[in-house]
Amino acid sequence: MRPILAENGGWAIFNFTPNGKNHGWDLLEMAKNNPDWYTSVLTLEDTKAYPLSIVEEERRAGMSEEKIQQEYYCSFDTGIVGSYYAAQMRQAEKENRITNVPYSMNIPVDTYWDLGIGDAMAIWFVQQVGKEIRFIDYLEGTGESVDYYRREMQNKGYYYGKHFWPHDGAVRELTTGKSRQESAQALGLRPIQILPAMNVDDGINAGRMIFNQCWFDKEKCKRGLDCLRNYCKDWDEKRKEFKSYPRHDWSSHGADAFRQFAIGFKERKIESGRRERPIRRETSLRMA
Repeated sequence: MRPILAENGGWAIFNFTPNGKNHGWDLLEMAKNNPDWYTSVLTLEDTKAYPLSIVEEERRAGMSEEKIQQEYYCSFDTGIVGSYYAAQMRQAEKENRITNVPYSMNIPVDTYWDLGIGDAMAIWFVQQVGKEIRFIDYLEGTGESVDYYRREMQNKGYYYGKHFWPHDGAVRELTTGKSRQESAQALGLRPIQILPAMNVDDGINAGRMIFNQCWFDKEKCKRGLDCLRNYCKDWDEKRKEFKSYPRHDWSSHGADAFRQFAIGFKERKIESGRRERPIRRETSLRMA
């Protein structure tokens, strides 16, 4: 768009209503810091397009407070209506748990995966320091082999602990007779721990329960955070209500990997404070 506008001396106008901190939020934040752009955020109180009494009428008619704040007060903080982690994200931002989260070199980094081939592969990189669960990094890609992710992980230079995979990682493929877990471990990605299958709703609830202990690096985890903000229930257009299961879209992969973290945290006993261990210089991802 920029070359066309430059060639013709044209203008581009982006007019939208907030729907969580998605691409619209990113565009607004970029424009605020660019002197070549003009931005304006106008609420109902600013424009007076409708009498304020309409807000109370909408409340009485059943409109949710989240929707009211979005539609009439241009709030990006309420999250997407139907979002599973909207309240938890707001609390994390309020408590400044989305910030610069440094890598602690002597504490192992555990990884939690959502497996895909045609779909995206998503990986959270997590350290536990005392009672704090620190999400220091996030990796996502599409159509790549496990060996690609192994190399990308190795390039990050982290000291790795365990790699937690969903239950389907143990399923054997008909062509090779091996599971994806066995193939990955043969490449040097080990140890891999397979997590038990869990109902999606139970996994989401487990994530909500542990969210108040989670800290996220705002830059390295940006894509994963966007997934958590936008992960929401599917909408039934015919019935005009939310369905009882998540919408499958680009945000599903990061959110599913976070759900695997919640399952893993629930299933295994994590020490309240790991002792720091000396850094081990190894050429593979294997940890003793």
